[in-house]
Amino acid sequence: MAGSVSRIYSNFRGVDFRGEEINLSRSPDSLNVWKDYKETESIRTRPGMKRLHLFDAPVFGIWFYKGNMFVHSGNDIYEIIEGHEPYYHTRGEINAAPSQAFVFENTLYFKDGVNYLYFDEGSACFMPVEGYVPTTSIGRRPSGGGTMHEDVNMLSDYRINSFLANGEDTKYYLDTQSIDSDYMPVVTYGDEVCNTDDYLVDFEKGVISFGAFIPMSPATDGQDNVTVKFKKHVPGYKEKILGCTQLQTFDNRVFFSGNPDHPNVIWHSSLDNPAYCSDTDFYREGVDESQIRGMVAGNNALWVFREPSSANTTVFYHTPTIDDEYGKIYPAAHSSVSVGCIGRAVNFNDDIVFFSNRGMEGISGDITTEQVVAHRSSLVDRKMIAEPEYRDMILQEWNGYLCVFIGNKVYLADSRAVFTNENHVEYDWFYWELDKHVTSSCVSSGILYVGTTDGVYSFTDNEKYLESYWVTPKDKFGHPHQLKTTNKRGCVGEATGDIAVYAKVEDTEFEHIGTYENIMDYFVCRIKRKKFKDIQLKFHSLTRFSLETVTLESFIGGYIKR
Repeated sequence: MAGSVSRIYSNFRGVDFRGEEINLSRSPDSLNVWKDYKETESIRTRPGMKRLHLFDAPVFGIWFYKGNMFVHSGNDIYEIIEGHEPYYHTRGEINAAPSQAFVFENTLYFKDGVNYLYFDEGSACFMPVEGYVPTTSIGRRPSGGGTMHEDVNMLSDYRINSFLANGEDTKYYLDTQSIDSDYMPVVTYGDEVCNTDDYLVDFEKGVISFGAFIPMSPATDGQDNVTVKFKKHVPGYKEKILGCTQLQTFDNRVFFSGNPDHPNVIWHSSLDNPAYCSDTDFYREGVDESQIRGMVAGNNALWVFREPSSANTTVFYHTPTIDDEYGKIYPAAHSSVSVGCIGRAVNFNDDIVFFSNRGMEGISGDITTEQVVAHRSSLVDRKMIAEPEYRDMILQEWNGYLCVFIGNKVYLADSRAVFTNENHVEYDWFYWELDKHVTSSCVSSGILYVGTTDGVYSFTDNEKYLESYWVTPKDKFGHPHQLKTTNKRGCVGEATGDIAVYAKVEDTEFEHIGTYENIMDYFVCRIKRKKFKDIQLKFHSLTRFSLETVTLESFIGGYIKR
């Protein structure tokens, strides 16, 4: 014998699916464990899913507003008030597809790729966003002219022209022709709404003609005293916004994208007004039509991620810029990153990340430097990118983790545990499997909620039985060419809960060593293996467990013979 080696497995850092020759603090095969940093540095069984509400259709969105939960299930939106049955806000009107929502100035806005709705304290139910009515011309003479004031709102069919009457002209020319005849223009003189008998409308020419009544010059020079509200529907305008499936608030504006008919276009609302989208406030991301997969606010810019492009123009960024003519604009700049996004993108603790066909990528460098892609998920790529629903992932940041939901699988990037790999930073990861297929997610007051195909669940059950385990890597005890024999005194583990221990040497199957119940501090298991090259341990529970350290001693023997 050449002595002994005492191995202490501790400071567990997550999974590594690249192979079995890995760092001893990681696992080549682990299920349903994590680190709950609020309570312990040990790995432990994840929280169980607690069923909160059942629904007959998949849950496509969950949000909280004024302390109540709102749920988009199937074709309906429900409000859930504690102690009451879910309350219908709509009936069969909502698109049965993933949706988004945001709160802006105490109003909840909802978007599903077909509808754009709002709800506030004065609302009995969700209502369509009607759109701000812009005053497109001011200081206008009856014969025309004046100053172009506000842009046309794509969300509204209505506009206002403001005139300066002269007491002589009876014909007032609007700033557009062919106005809609299904709406009678509303004319205001001073503070009074004119009777429709006082004027005629030429809808084709866009002319308001007064009869016996003629508006007089204003009492204050240069102050408009006649306004005309009229309707002019522009085909396709509203549909461009309604068809969007992605939202991102940035610089007190709402940005929209994801319209399948305009895959490489983003629009944005006016300042502090989600109901006003100017027909000039849009940007095309690249010359081809590769689809936009995500928009992320961070590093003083709005980042836009597209699918792989033949022109290698996949990542753009927009920074606020003041223009003398147009005011604040957001010109697009192409980053130096050419890797395309096929999953989703998010700002994860100030790390701008997106999911390519290689896994999770991060943007190294800000808008003032050359941007470089840095990989973030080498430890789980082999398994994660092979998931059939990889493109349809759902991202949710929770307690310092980025939860990547793919079907019923969850990959958790740990922001507290990073390491340097070939001069770039990567995350440690954990891996879960759920009983349910996740269709949406939300975090409120530190609680993680998920929508599934049959209801809403929270990860708050720390008593529920579920399978979890941790497997150590193949360990050669620092002597790969020599045989080892375990110390017959056994293996000592610091742990809690119920644990079954298994061991395997070389390429054999795991063999059961013993089951230990109600562990409160530590346990000892007799692992008797002789003349092995490498050994692996598996700590398995069908109830719940935590594991802090494991100590195993082996004696080093002679060299391995062929």
